Amino acid sequence: MTMNPATPQPERFVVRGTALIDLRAPAQPVFFRGMGYSPFLPGETPVRGMAPGNDGRYETHLRLIRAMNANYIHVFPRLMPPRFFEALDKTDLVYSQDVWVWAYEDDFLAPAFQEKTLNDIKEVIDHTYQVGRPDRLVLFSIGDELQAKCIASTDARHPEVRDYRGRHITVTNRTPTEVALAKLVDGAMDYELTRYGRRHLYCHTSWTHVGPIGDRPDIEVSRESVLVPDMGDLICLNVYTYANGVRTSPPGSVTGTAYQGYLEQLAAETKQPILVTQVGLSTSPIAPKPWIPGFGGHAIEEVPATFKSVWRDIRTAKGREKYSGLVFFELQDEWWKSAKGPEEALRQDADDPEQWFGVYSVTKDHTLTPKGAIPATIGTLFAEP
Repeated sequence: MTMNPATPQPERFVVRGTALIDLRAPAQPVFFRGMGYSPFLPGETPVRGMAPGNDGRYETHLRLIRAMNANYIHVFPRLMPPRFFEALDKTDLVYSQDVWVWAYEDDFLAPAFQEKTLNDIKEVIDHTYQVGRPDRLVLFSIGDELQAKCIASTDARHPEVRDYRGRHITVTNRTPTEVALAKLVDGAMDYELTRYGRRHLYCHTSWTHVGPIGDRPDIEVSRESVLVPDMGDLICLNVYTYANGVRTSPPGSVTGTAYQGYLEQLAAETKQPILVTQVGLSTSPIAPKPWIPGFGGHAIEEVPATFKSVWRDIRTAKGREKYSGLVFFELQDEWWKSAKGPEEALRQDADDPEQWFGVYSVTKDHTLTPKGAIPATIGTLFAEP
């Protein structure tokens, strides 16, 4: 992957070698201490087109995030309401915008899919400039966790597609799925530059189940379809302790954990800055998939030790200078997960780990309650150098 040298750099957060730099404080590289944020409350769901409410929740939520010494929010809803940004103005937090791309498409290169997806991306970019805070925005992430079977399907349909030359991004000798992502990122970047005369950082957020490290026995794609998410300015990757590709990694050089082993190999093989965009544990009462050990069923009391371990892993890893941040997933439990409608989103299912990743629980009356010592632990970690 190469970036056109004539493509303008962002105005605030930029890449310098393998580091992220905030031009407002350029003396030291950035290391984001982040929190994933999806502020849907019980009864709200994006599945049927709802947006999170435009109300007073945001000042409360951002106060909790700042109390954990976070300096960065990774925002998942596509179109955050005005009152979120008004609350953001009262803090020193910066944010990044995830742009959901349908991850279950059989053909990511299909013209109709590419056209619809790019139009959806343009809507998010427009919203950022019309409602959001472009001066506080770090990056746009185009897509998140593509499904392995859809990567395989796309690659099988287009074996001849190996290269792409866009206005800003060129990829050569790549998989068809990687080309599909490069086209979307290039199109998004070009739209922002053409319409607004500036751009932000861009990435695609992937997960360890499909790469970029391919020499693991448990990844879910063939070696020929391993996805390397470098089509942009930096590597954004969700790295969970129990995830495929991670748990089968060799021990790290300092802590001896498989998690550090994965981080070290990733750093050794990567030429871009790396942002760990998600790590967390689900406290669902039931772990419904015994063949995925670690996916749900964690006692609240055991989570702080894992978070401390992950923090030590990344801060002491060989190649740690390439890491630009760590984002815990996430602020609050998400009752709406797993394709729920509004009525179903009024309950939290004991056997659905996706609904229990919050470091705060949430009740029907929308009260957020800390899960034991988890928030305080994050606050202590994020206060460290």
